[in-house]
Amino acid sequence: MITIEIDGKSCQAESGQMLIDVADAAGIDIPRFCYHKKLSVAASCRMCLVDVEKAPKPLPACATPVMNGMVVRTRSDKARAAQKAVMEFLLINHPLDCPICDQGGECELQDIAVGYGSDVARFQELKRIVPDKNLGSLISTEMTRCIHCTRCVRFSAEIAGVREMGATGRGENMRIGTYIENTIDSELSGNMVDVCPVGALTSKPFRFTARAWELQQRDSVSPHDAVGANLHFHVRRNQVMRAVPKENEAVNEVWLADRDRYSYLALQADDRLTAPMIKKDGVWQTVEWETALKFAVKSLHDVSCQHTSAQLGALASSTSTLEELYLLQKLMRGMNCQNIDHRVRQADFSDQDVAPLFPYLGQSLSDLEQLDTALIIGSNLRKEQPLINQRLRKATLADRGLISEHVKANMMAINPADYDFNYPLKAKITDPSLIKALASVAKALGADIQAESCENGQLIAETLKNGQNKTLLIGQFVQNHQQASVLKSLISTIGKLSGSKIGYLAESGNAAGAHLMGVLPHRGVSGKAIENKGLNAQQMLTEGLKGYLLLGLEPELDSRFGATALETLKKAQCVVSLTAFKTPAMLEYATVLLPIALFPETSGTYINGEGRWQAFNGAVSPAGEARPAWKVLRVLANLLQVDGFEYASTDDIRSEIGSFHLETPIADNSQCNPLPNTFEIPTSNELQRITEMPIYAVDAMIRRAGALQKTTDAQKSTGIVLNAQQFAHLQGHDKIDVSQNGQTFELTFRLEETVPQNCALMFGGQMLGNWDGFLTVGES
Repeated sequence: MITIEIDGKSCQAESGQMLIDVADAAGIDIPRFCYHKKLSVAASCRMCLVDVEKAPKPLPACATPVMNGMVVRTRSDKARAAQKAVMEFLLINHPLDCPICDQGGECELQDIAVGYGSDVARFQELKRIVPDKNLGSLISTEMTRCIHCTRCVRFSAEIAGVREMGATGRGENMRIGTYIENTIDSELSGNMVDVCPVGALTSKPFRFTARAWELQQRDSVSPHDAVGANLHFHVRRNQVMRAVPKENEAVNEVWLADRDRYSYLALQADDRLTAPMIKKDGVWQTVEWETALKFAVKSLHDVSCQHTSAQLGALASSTSTLEELYLLQKLMRGMNCQNIDHRVRQADFSDQDVAPLFPYLGQSLSDLEQLDTALIIGSNLRKEQPLINQRLRKATLADRGLISEHVKANMMAINPADYDFNYPLKAKITDPSLIKALASVAKALGADIQAESCENGQLIAETLKNGQNKTLLIGQFVQNHQQASVLKSLISTIGKLSGSKIGYLAESGNAAGAHLMGVLPHRGVSGKAIENKGLNAQQMLTEGLKGYLLLGLEPELDSRFGATALETLKKAQCVVSLTAFKTPAMLEYATVLLPIALFPETSGTYINGEGRWQAFNGAVSPAGEARPAWKVLRVLANLLQVDGFEYASTDDIRSEIGSFHLETPIADNSQCNPLPNTFEIPTSNELQRITEMPIYAVDAMIRRAGALQKTTDAQKSTGIVLNAQQFAHLQGHDKIDVSQNGQTFELTFRLEETVPQNCALMFGGQMLGNWDGFLTVGES
């Protein structure tokens, strides 16, 4: 540590630390535009010029490393003159459109101009005008306002990891934009709006809808992936107008994935359910809450009396809050029913008795940045877990996101398709079954199994063996695989032989909470084993029951057995759906629709992948007559005469959950079935179907966020993707016929090298048959 003096104040600093960081830590304000604490130093705006003793001219605080005994003045005549001169130059070409600018009221240029600008402009010439760019459905542009700070350029290169923005030209002729007229397609693109210090880049869905001073800020937590990103909702007149990141270094730092940022748009979806509905004699009626609740209770009671409670089943979305999930399982078990589950995308349940307590990341989110070796298994990580992927990218790069010649961490991947990563991979294997690839790595590490060796398998094994801080990350392809138990046994073996940690990439922000709350047929709260196990999600959706209670779920879209689930639910005697939306399919199979609040409209708790509890309150009131799901479940339980539902708030429910002492849960991710010596891999002359859950179809809210559905990622998540070499003869056709299990679909298609031969990549979240199996394609 060294000592320096800033404006007469003695400050302690680390040798080599930048002057602006020391000043910020000491609470001394230095104006800046191009500097951002998460980006590399550009020193291009020159707004942070300060007077350093013995220096012949003012120096930029963002690019000046401190030295012992340094004396700095940020308010001297020399510093002020330099800062005012820079401000005058920045305003020469800046338009005077603050009254119509979305950034007005929270603009860094406005704020600094008040302190360092002049009331009279000496510039008499014409201002430059820059044409706007179409960057897609999420970001709106007014490039005449751009001050060339290059924050967006550095963000795209260093954080998003895709060089989508750049600068061409020099001086006032410099232009910021895409190199060719493309949209911005990064899954983190919305953060460019946050880093832009002026109104050049603003949120397109928010454009011209509200002023900053009209908004009230409410804290919340996102449920769309394993991170549980912290965010602020900005509210006006009981309507969420936008979402921005809430800084939390331990969770999401200062960033948000686009689906966390824009999912609030679903609050105003056209198919939002705002009043209870019941189906009488095949006709839907909108009714009062009391009528709907009595109808739902009678329907469930009739099934229980006529067929026993074993003919009832409950299925929940893992984006539901901890309190809602706890009450759901308590209600069902109070009715002597163990048919409870949330794992609607899982296919293999054979190892559920020995499975970990919950899908645990195996380390903290911040620990991911310190890894020197990681093997990603069965995950399109950029799209599945954008912020976790960004943490891993940081592990591979030098300080402040600069790419160094020496890669700090070795990243490797085993995937069913050759997915794109925004950092270098030391080794990768593309294997549709995943079994062959993992078996080759396990054998190379010394496992006594029958497996074929491969060069990349040897390289992965050697890299894992030589690593110090290493982890195996298990994605959704593994967790939802038809032979998931075999894959997890292989991964556990690799972990033990290489000394690697094992981490699960949970599908949502509260998948951990669903496990811990006992929304499972074989385990109760805190993982307590159930003596008389119930049916799992697959059995409930394929074998059929007489009555169903659905919580925030659209099984036809959320489940891997979507087509089968739809037919099964149609045959049920009663389906009571607690839902925020109504769909045509739902109107076919449901008998009661009870409108519930979405997460911005209710209070609750989520447990993210690292086991972190995060509580939040509602930002706005529920739409129409919708009610928080925990209140609906409480009333249903009381009407069904189930004891123990005297709750006045979510705090009461959380206090009861607290008695199970789950505040800092951990899980042993190495638990699995014994490793078989040989492996069976299904084969066929037809194409093997690989099904991926698209980034913008993971849950009901995301599917209804209109701006997200217009992105390139959403547009590419339709139809079918085939191997470019194998199906080159199909070029020139618009659509092809796809046949699976007796069903035929006419689909758009595209050809890519990323899909292995004899395979076809399709996408979940659509009613296009079940996820598993083989299919054929032909000219339409």
